[in-house]
Amino acid sequence: MEEKDIDPIQLPINGILDLHMFAPKDAASVVKEYIRACLEKKIYEIRIIHGKGKGVLRETVHALLERHPDVMNFRLDSGPSSWGATLVFLRTK
Repeated sequence: MEEKDIDPIQLPINGILDLHMFAPKDAASVVKEYIRACLEKKIYEIRIIHGKGKGVLRETVHALLERHPDVMNFRLDSGPSSWGATLVFLRTK
C-alpha cells in the first residue's frame, strides 16, 4: 500500500484548540505549536478541548503545560464542558 501525502490541518488561531481532530500521539506537538501561534497573535488566553474520556489526553496536555515556559497558569474549565477542557493563561512578552 502506497503512503499518500497528507495536507496539514489548517487551524484558525482564535484561542480555542479542539484536539479531537488529532491523533493522541500528536497532541503535545500540536499544543506547543498552537501556543507559539497564539503568542504571535497576542492571544494570551487559550481554551484547549481535550475531551473527558479516561483522562489520558488531559494528563498529556497538563504535563506539557506544567513545563512550558510561556504558560503562566492553567485550570480545568468551570463552564459546561468542565473537565473536558482546560483554560490556559500565557505570559505576555
